[in-house]
Amino acid sequence: MMSMSMHVPNKPASFRKRMLAATLLALATAPAWAVTPFSADYQASYMGLQGNGKMTLEAQGANRWKYTLSITSNVAQLSQSTVFEDRDGQWRPLSSTDRSLLLIKKVDKDANYDWSKGVATWSGDVKADRAGPVKLQKGDMDALMINLALARDVAAGKPLNYRMVEDGRAKQLSYQVAGKEAITVDGKSQQATKVVRTDGNKQTIAWVVEGLPVPARLLQKKDGKDEIDLRIKSTR
Repeated sequence: MMSMSMHVPNKPASFRKRMLAATLLALATAPAWAVTPFSADYQASYMGLQGNGKMTLEAQGANRWKYTLSITSNVAQLSQSTVFEDRDGQWRPLSSTDRSLLLIKKVDKDANYDWSKGVATWSGDVKADRAGPVKLQKGDMDALMINLALARDVAAGKPLNYRMVEDGRAKQLSYQVAGKEAITVDGKSQQATKVVRTDGNKQTIAWVVEGLPVPARLLQKKDGKDEIDLRIKSTR
């Protein structure tokens, strides 16, 4: 293919500034990291007991998505899911469920994020002081959605600061990048970015691999001991 060049008259400085401003505005308002269907199987460790985990992202229509995390073992079953809306790259939760069965202890909770009223409320196995309402702000997410936000924002090099609205309260979360580590995904070694959040005696660590919409590994620790450890095995 032949290329052709032609002389373009110099434009005034004011014109170039307007073009630059328009370009920056287009970049700033462009849709963020796109949500796509996804499923991954995990090796799960819960309080030292081995089991299986799964994360899925499923389209629900009308720009809505359902993100589910489940863990099963011989003595425990845990399932959390969130339905959220993707409005031109801005995510906001609409509803969530939290189900767990540990030996004979059962927990069943639901959350509703009513953006028309601007409040979140909780029902089911919740204490009266954790039922809400909690006033919502733009950018609020529930705990499960933070996993998606970490994968998105690490890849984009954005600050890892979030406002989580969960269990009848709003809380600021901040993660710090703690270097790179190798992690195995689908039998292949991949470089992962390790991010850490410490809150008193609790610590959450996530390993993010480029191209994965969820962390490749999630580790929750309390008093220096592992509580929940999810390590990705395969994706599809």
